Amino acid sequence: MKKPPIKEKSLHPHPRVILFNKPFHVLCQFTDSEGRATLSDYISVKDVYAAGRLDFDSEGLVILTNDGSLQHLIADPRHKLPKTYLVQVEGIPSEDALKKLRKGVLLNDGMTKPAEADVIEEPRDIWPRVPPIRYRKNIPATWLRLTITEGRNRQVRRMTAAINLPCLRLIRIKIGPWELAGLLPGEWKEGEIPQGLEGGE
Repeated sequence: MKKPPIKEKSLHPHPRVILFNKPFHVLCQFTDSEGRATLSDYISVKDVYAAGRLDFDSEGLVILTNDGSLQHLIADPRHKLPKTYLVQVEGIPSEDALKKLRKGVLLNDGMTKPAEADVIEEPRDIWPRVPPIRYRKNIPATWLRLTITEGRNRQVRRMTAAINLPCLRLIRIKIGPWELAGLLPGEWKEGEIPQGLEGGE
């Protein structure tokens, strides 16, 4: 019997959404026993928590909220909110490699779901990474725009590695209806909660 679609209803009287551009080498949490940079170095808003993770060595959009139901809706893979990344890889992808990303790639934890994958020109509005990428002189680099609907550990990096395109840089620019648009590394702003994500009865 097919299960009904999951519906979440906001339980917080004043739900908030924070859109944050996480810099490279910042942990996606508020504390760290090893003294590494965390969300608390950038965000002073109280009682908000990250809805999902972004790796220490990845950059870009992180959504924080004070509402547990909304946090679950954003983070839980069952809701299949698409996540879009700009991915700089080492090498030039063949059409066959792109087809593999679009059909699904076999990883050590099973096949990935089909992704949207396209070669793009180097994004003009992307900030320089600090520290800069280490390029290999004789190997070109290519930018991809990749959209997935899963949330496995380090999934995008593993997907590009599986087709022999090591990931040099990974920037998340969109989660569901929320976009990074205009935020510089370390900046955050209040986001809207679209009507369709406010939950159902």
